Amino acid sequence: MSGILDSVNLRTQMVGQNRMELLLFGLETDQRFGINVFKVREVLQCPDLTEVPRQTSAIKGMAHIRGETIPVLDLSEAVGRDPVPKEERVRCFLIVVEYNRRILAFLVRRVDRILNTQWDQINAPPAEIGVENYLTAILEYEGKLIEIIDVEQILADLYPTSTEVSHEVADAGVRKQAEEHQVLIVDDSSVARNQMRRSLEGLGLKVTSANNGRIAWGLLEGLLSKGMDPNEVFLMVISDIEMPEMDGYTLTSMIREDERTRDLHVVLHTSLSGGFNVSMVKKVGANGFLAKFDPNELAEVVVRRIRQVEGGS
Repeated sequence: MSGILDSVNLRTQMVGQNRMELLLFGLETDQRFGINVFKVREVLQCPDLTEVPRQTSAIKGMAHIRGETIPVLDLSEAVGRDPVPKEERVRCFLIVVEYNRRILAFLVRRVDRILNTQWDQINAPPAEIGVENYLTAILEYEGKLIEIIDVEQILADLYPTSTEVSHEVADAGVRKQAEEHQVLIVDDSSVARNQMRRSLEGLGLKVTSANNGRIAWGLLEGLLSKGMDPNEVFLMVISDIEMPEMDGYTLTSMIREDERTRDLHVVLHTSLSGGFNVSMVKKVGANGFLAKFDPNELAEVVVRRIRQVEGGS
């Protein structure tokens, strides 16, 4: 276990090349779950928790970790499973994560290992299971399925986020110009796609979405096969970085390597933190980087692009 705990910070330095590493953990059954190591700040034995008034029973209290007070979420209960009994928490672990500029800790039964894999080995959940679940992807490993939890769905349920864009960011003139443009958004999280769609459509933009980089690239190739210029169809591409089958870095690289698409304006967004994201954005040739999700920051990026295309300031 000490090897896993010591290696998390070192492993988060790996990025790009469609690679990822999963921290595997367990809840109340033998089923294995995974979380992207890039999202993990620390793993530790569950300390004593300070109980606080709360709106949801899944928040079990606050942990005091390295000078910070961090809310602790029982991940089992958050996804509709049996909660960890209070007397058993001492044998459990906290996975401290940072998503969308929010730090919290997941209470889990066990932490198994770190698995090095490729995004193209990770698949979207079968459509037959429907959309009312907390899975964003699955991976077959050692003859069994590893379920990758959609943390953004969990956070959206706990902390609902407004998608309305301020009129100070986009005035009536910009909104009128926006009606002439279409944006391609790429994200494996249905929550993230819906948040961005509502914000962008609220500006007047037309929105096309894709669940991952492979689907987005196929969409662009489909336009090219019909003799259409993606640069004329889309104002810009806004893509998540961490996605199954093809990540955002790889998608951006493919766009830049094809002379027919290399001029597409691409902005990468992510719930991850750290300066390595910015350096990789430059390396693959993206035009910008956006920490998700804030409707006004998203709108500012789009408004700048509209004004650039329309010849404004």
